[in-house]
Amino acid sequence: MTNTGIRTSQIKVPNGDLQIDAYLAEPANEGKFPAVIVIQEIFGVNIHIREVAEKLAKEGYVAIAPTLFQRTAPGFEGGYTPEDVQQGRKYKDQTTAEEILSDIQAAIAYLKSLPNVQGDAIGSIGFCFGGHVVYLAATLPDIKATASFYGGGIPNSTPGGGEPTITRTAEIKGPIYAFFGLEDKGIPLEQTEQIEAELQKNLIPHAVFRYPGADHGFFCNHRASYNPAAASEAWKHVVELFQKNLQTV
Repeated sequence: MTNTGIRTSQIKVPNGDLQIDAYLAEPANEGKFPAVIVIQEIFGVNIHIREVAEKLAKEGYVAIAPTLFQRTAPGFEGGYTPEDVQQGRKYKDQTTAEEILSDIQAAIAYLKSLPNVQGDAIGSIGFCFGGHVVYLAATLPDIKATASFYGGGIPNSTPGGGEPTITRTAEIKGPIYAFFGLEDKGIPLEQTEQIEAELQKNLIPHAVFRYPGADHGFFCNHRASYNPAAASEAWKHVVELFQKNLQTV
């Protein structure tokens, strides 16, 4: 299903009184397709996240990228300068796990309302802050497969405070693949090993990939840390994960 023609649009996802901005990329041809929710870094739904959604649409998935900063910073879209990092962290720190899960559930409901979506075949992929968020969102019943890229803080924090996200590992409903760079100073090896051990202990189907020479953000070709070899290898695993677990109808 590769190299499918696609169409894209900016949409609004209703969540009660809140209207969440989102980017939608979908195959242009007729039919019903699995869907993937794409979760942003701290930089909003920027060009990188839109390109990931488009990449998924070309693989034959309906991809939606909802903004997670709608309540505090609607329209925010950052690059990768130190100033952007500072601003993005400020907005990230204003999110809560409860609100994030509510917004992702709203995105799931939106996807299920689309005539070209297989409602029982929804996955998620997230990067950086989004890599942490999708580990949390993997506890939602509708998420059948999860790809988590360099999610920081999973063993020792959760958005908005409270018990660390790792303590919810037993609630994860489907397979999860986690991707880390071994040069990522923000996510030491012992944290990735802790995540892997917890997944094993709770019998969650999983794979953990660690890339030598790869730093934080290695998948993003708009970052100085972009690692083409690691990114290409990781993408093969993402495609494998979703093909195995979302192509159900």
